[in-house]
Amino acid sequence: MKNRYFIRLSFLGTNYHGWQIQKNSNTVQTILNDALSVLLREKITATGAGRTDAGVHAKEFYAHFDTAHFLESEQIDDLIFHMNGYLPCDIGIHEVFPVLPVAHARFSAVSRTYQYYIAQIKDPFMNGFSFYYSVPLNIQKMNEGAAFIKSCSDFTSFAKLPYETKTNICKITDAHWERKENLLLFTITADRFLRNMVRAIVGTLIDQGRGRTDLNDLRTIIESRNRSSAGTSVPACGLYLTSVVYPDGIIMTS
Repeated sequence: MKNRYFIRLSFLGTNYHGWQIQKNSNTVQTILNDALSVLLREKITATGAGRTDAGVHAKEFYAHFDTAHFLESEQIDDLIFHMNGYLPCDIGIHEVFPVLPVAHARFSAVSRTYQYYIAQIKDPFMNGFSFYYSVPLNIQKMNEGAAFIKSCSDFTSFAKLPYETKTNICKITDAHWERKENLLLFTITADRFLRNMVRAIVGTLIDQGRGRTDLNDLRTIIESRNRSSAGTSVPACGLYLTSVVYPDGIIMTS
């Protein structure tokens, strides 16, 4: 019988073509599978909390894997230590813990939170970690647009299609902008996200902030269910997955 474990990790997405394994591309899943297989001495395939676009970062990401080994707490500590020594410097392992056999890194998640950083002043230390956009933006109008988006459910207009999903319905529980010194920070939380959805929403809200569109235009964009109606997708470098929440009771207890 296999034992299932969750991994909590973080990574910089700059050098990776997203999380999911792809032919002829360097991905986080490929690197993690290799590390686990070498250290546990068996073929391991980790399943992630979701696929991230190429270049997107993750401050918090979860994956699960099955192994024939039953890992005691000291063995888990050793595994974390050796994985961090084996993995490249842009992937960090923070926690490994046993979960119920039915727990799933992707399908058991109840919410995910993304944040997007816009640098309004050129900052070399944010290069590659934010979107440099110096045009003045009206954050109040952008928050009005974010509040409207929060009230919607069908996000076809913000999805990169075709995509392997049965529905484009998502439940957003938070969407807002805030200013932090020279940065604009967009936070959005939902039960699920579509491919490219957050970057398309940010690009559309930038149009609101510039005065190119208003709430009536935003309503028309969403009702059109047409990706070409929405704004341009912003660069991946400013996007971070910051939180994945799971229900209580999935962790194995002795």
